[in-house]
Amino acid sequence: MATTRVFSLLIVDDDPLIHQSLKLSLPNHWKVFSAPTLEAIQYERFYHAAFVDMHLEPGSTKAVGPTVIEKLVKHNNQLEVVAMSGDLSRPLMESCLKAGAQRFLAKPLMPEEILLVLEKIEALWDLRSVDPAANRKSTRWVGTSPASQKIKKRIADLRGETSPVLIEGETGCGKEVVSRLLHEQEGERPFIAVNVASIPDNLFESEMFGHIKGAFTGADQNKVGLTEAAHGGDLFLDEIEALPLTQQAKLLRFLETGEVRKVGAKETTQVKTRVIVASNKPLEKMVAAGEFREDLLYRLASQRIQLTPLRDRLEDINELAAHFLDAERPRRNKSFTEDGLEALKKYNWPGNVRELKRVCEQLSLTSPLPFIRGEDVAAWLKPAATATSAPSYTVIDFNKGLNTLVEEFEAHAIKTCLKQTQDIEEAARILQISRSSLYKKIKDYKIEEEPS
Repeated sequence: MATTRVFSLLIVDDDPLIHQSLKLSLPNHWKVFSAPTLEAIQYERFYHAAFVDMHLEPGSTKAVGPTVIEKLVKHNNQLEVVAMSGDLSRPLMESCLKAGAQRFLAKPLMPEEILLVLEKIEALWDLRSVDPAANRKSTRWVGTSPASQKIKKRIADLRGETSPVLIEGETGCGKEVVSRLLHEQEGERPFIAVNVASIPDNLFESEMFGHIKGAFTGADQNKVGLTEAAHGGDLFLDEIEALPLTQQAKLLRFLETGEVRKVGAKETTQVKTRVIVASNKPLEKMVAAGEFREDLLYRLASQRIQLTPLRDRLEDINELAAHFLDAERPRRNKSFTEDGLEALKKYNWPGNVRELKRVCEQLSLTSPLPFIRGEDVAAWLKPAATATSAPSYTVIDFNKGLNTLVEEFEAHAIKTCLKQTQDIEEAARILQISRSSLYKKIKDYKIEEEPS
């Protein structure tokens, strides 16, 4: 049986009642360290979180809390600090945030709010943990870059929230990983994942909401829909941008009412599930183009997580590459040299983390030495140099006509992508078209660089 992780909390307050009430309301896996005076604060000790009162000197109107917060954060820059006070002046609260506090709670403290804040702090420390024994989750977000830390903080902030979540980012950025982390931090509950693009338009209502026997030809038994299957848990809808306009209204109605009516049924069922959606495309632009309902976007985007492409968080490549090598099965005793890692960082990664994973798998298999060198990486990541026959876009020959110019650009884009990926399926993902469509275009444009 897994042991519960113990968290440490520092309480800095000159009111003994605050210490007593907090201790009584805290879960057993939180160990409390009390500091009723400034002299009692042990800055060098490690804490997961700290609750700091603003006025710590009896009889003084000066708020020394921000100074204490600044000192605590200086000793541990990952400390989650919660400022608290009955003084709710805006300059004081803003000075706390500037000093390093993440939240400000108004006194008198509410037990429910305290527990919710601590749950989010626990979730953040779990996401930060690289120790499988300490991390209670089966899914990890790998990386400690500022961009990754921001993503982890955003995930943890959504602990205990029930409103829809929109995850945005390029293909291969880790949207499904984030959806699973959001789910796993809530404990044991159902998780249903579906790719919206894979559901035929005429079957969407049946798949999402279910149907009763005899509702239509072929409905020979009752079917439970995805929304009902996710009751009490999370429903993850990937590639939400592929949802046809005709079906968007049905999803919107479910989000607003929580009611499910199976196809062919008269009565409705109330379903409680959190909907998490992911999109490769900016939905605001789709709304402007009339391809996505504005009211549905507002409903889905009550909570948003924007994922950073790999090219903008290259600091994570060392950890990601080591993680992918370690995850290889069968396990091979291989590691990257410094020049190998530098070669990875010089690449633009159009396929993001998914492409890095594929490259690490290939290098693990093909590199001749226990060390993966820069030259081994270069053999797989050849820069997409512009071919001599590539069309020029600084000097345009308008006599060719728009159709020909567009076709030339499309052919060149496909050639370049295939050279970078050396893989049809990965190229199709990056170009955001189906594999069959890509094969057809390769044939139409007579592209010879087709991978085997």
